[in-house]
Amino acid sequence: MKKHLRINEYKALLYRIGLAYVFYMIARLLFFIYNKDLIKIDSISDFLKLAYHGIAFDTTTILYINALFIVLSLLPLLINTRQSFQKGLFYLYFVTNLLAYAANFIDFIYYKYTFNRSTRASLDTLEHESNKTRLFLNFVVEYWHVFLLFFCCAFLWVYGYKKVKVRHIKHQPSPRFFTVSILSLLLVATLCVGGIRGDFKKSTRPINMLDASKYVTDASQADFVLNTPFAIIRTWNTNTFKKVHLVNQQTIDSLVIPVKHYNKNPKIKPNIVIFILESFGKEYISAFNKDNKIPNYKGYAPFVDSLAQHSLIFTNAYANGYKSIHGMSSVLAGIPSFKDAFTSSPYPKQKIESLVSVLKSEGYDTSFFHGAPNGSMGFLGFSNILGFDHYYGKNEYNNDDDFDGSWGIWDEPFFQYFNTTLSRKKSPFMATLFSVSSHEPYVIPEKYEGKFPKGDNPIHQCIGYTDYSLKQFFKAAKKQPWYSNTIFVLVADHDNLIYYPEYGKDQNFHTVPILFFTPSERYKGINKDWAQQIDIYPTLLDMIGYEKPFRSWGRSLISKEAPTPFVMRYSSDQYQMMSGNYICTLDGEKAVGFYDKNDKELKHNLIKHRTAAMNLLEKKCQAFLQDFMARIIDKKLDK
Repeated sequence: MKKHLRINEYKALLYRIGLAYVFYMIARLLFFIYNKDLIKIDSISDFLKLAYHGIAFDTTTILYINALFIVLSLLPLLINTRQSFQKGLFYLYFVTNLLAYAANFIDFIYYKYTFNRSTRASLDTLEHESNKTRLFLNFVVEYWHVFLLFFCCAFLWVYGYKKVKVRHIKHQPSPRFFTVSILSLLLVATLCVGGIRGDFKKSTRPINMLDASKYVTDASQADFVLNTPFAIIRTWNTNTFKKVHLVNQQTIDSLVIPVKHYNKNPKIKPNIVIFILESFGKEYISAFNKDNKIPNYKGYAPFVDSLAQHSLIFTNAYANGYKSIHGMSSVLAGIPSFKDAFTSSPYPKQKIESLVSVLKSEGYDTSFFHGAPNGSMGFLGFSNILGFDHYYGKNEYNNDDDFDGSWGIWDEPFFQYFNTTLSRKKSPFMATLFSVSSHEPYVIPEKYEGKFPKGDNPIHQCIGYTDYSLKQFFKAAKKQPWYSNTIFVLVADHDNLIYYPEYGKDQNFHTVPILFFTPSERYKGINKDWAQQIDIYPTLLDMIGYEKPFRSWGRSLISKEAPTPFVMRYSSDQYQMMSGNYICTLDGEKAVGFYDKNDKELKHNLIKHRTAAMNLLEKKCQAFLQDFMARIIDKKLDK
């Protein structure tokens, strides 16, 4: 029976994959030994805890590298146990594994110069070197001990592999043999998918480099948790970050002004509360659509409409990306995402000057709230990089009775938890909440079925529910002593399901509400200028009278100083900058289109009728892109 069920083959496969885990952990230990002065691990318990978390990243790497090996080991081919077949598996296993494994050893040395695990960007840099052979030979001579360690590990790995052999068994073709083999293959394939993703939860996207940061207390520890092959795999198709040289520095300094300095307002220290509302697009809110003249328009956020009457709102505002994590980096750090997310690029693990770091320097307590399982969306990892003092997720909420079954804690109870937690804090504090409920599968708590209009799209009643949750939050917060001395910000991470044709036009994609509310109504009115998520960070620093210069590609929305109102984003596979009366589309180097600001569908390209204003807009777009790429790649986001 055991022979028929291929038990020995399965045990050998498990052993061989297990060996990979052992040697990846050895590489992690050696990586630390070589770089112990750069990676701050203060105790054996911390070392073991971080090494344990590294297993998830090792799993992804090992399963990626060994995917073909695993499939061939499990296929019901009748020849699996033959010596020739097993020899072929041996060479496949070690050619793929040792090639990937070697990348870890290169970082024993290379890490000292980059302070990051090597990524696809590192390979791109090497591609442009004309003397690769000489560089390699110099590396071998200079760091012979690294190569010696690698070959020792490789020898031991091969030795260990050969200790367990698959005995030749002549399988007889039968329905039972093929059925059991195929079911085993399907089961292992399912487990491998979960291993590569990081888990089986619907609410969590596949783990990437950012997730290593959610386990750390010091940024350098993330590189200990990671392994180099993982970093290369996960950044393989994300390195659209490349330097460009399109304008001179004077043009950047005059048109983009990447370092802002506002000192017109008196210095104050109000609390700052930011709601980043999941998929809460501008289309769904009546207060932001009064001028659109959409036939039979209906909104689904009556509380936000009422709050808008006492707030400063921006009705021509855009998201600087199209995913939730894009919204977090744009709003809190002023870093937009274009073709790919900054947070999933090779570059997020660096010192970043942000709203978080600036307010911490001013004595603020900082916290981030998200009702999903901790780590979902990459928020916990990026919040650690930004330096938040506290993270409150589903784990901290600790009551699964309020779990929606898919993504996280329902908005209404989590918003109340938000209020209760803030009310225990000492002012001044800065807190950001990223909502959950207005997300696919577009359901609301059973007790509220029928309370909110279902509208014309599945998301509409969810917008109503989140709007109601906001109403209940403000109702409770008004009773707290901190409320009157607080600046509230409401913004969406991006838009979502579209119903009205007006929002199907290119220039209405990813339009979002931006709202600033103070109980004193210090800021109030409707502003129709170009605005964007990356403007929120400098606007808040201007509002509190922050006196020092700071890095920001956005602008203060309450200042009349340069730069003039603009929006920078990526749409239809092109960079777009909107400012004044025109929209400029850039292919990455030069303008390929100019459009009137009212040409929402970009139908009439005016490039053959260039004006001085168009030429200036092209220069500004080029300057923005050049400075953006240079600062990210050169790790100059701290100023």
